Amino acid sequence: MYIYNVTVNIDESVHKKWLHWMQTEHIPAMLKTGKFSKALMSRVQVEEEMGGMTYSVQYTTDSKATLEKYYAEDAETLRAQSKPFEGTFVAFRTELEIISEH
Repeated sequence: MYIYNVTVNIDESVHKKWLHWMQTEHIPAMLKTGKFSKALMSRVQVEEEMGGMTYSVQYTTDSKATLEKYYAEDAETLRAQSKPFEGTFVAFRTELEIISEH
């Protein structure tokens, strides 16, 4: 199992609109690709020097191969959908391999 983690710091001026978009459009679109079995969205509890609000969205997938398929088939289109928020956020992505779960 793998987790595709996307951490986003979003400007407070568009925070509520972005959060609504993430919950009602973007995350459902990610799940609709069929490459992720679930998504967990969390607010990072840290005060950023740059301001804004920071969130982590963790998408669970069955394998590295499925994640690579997402990159090849869906990533560009889904990332482009964030264009209305361009310039108001920074994002970084991390791949996590699940070693064990208790």
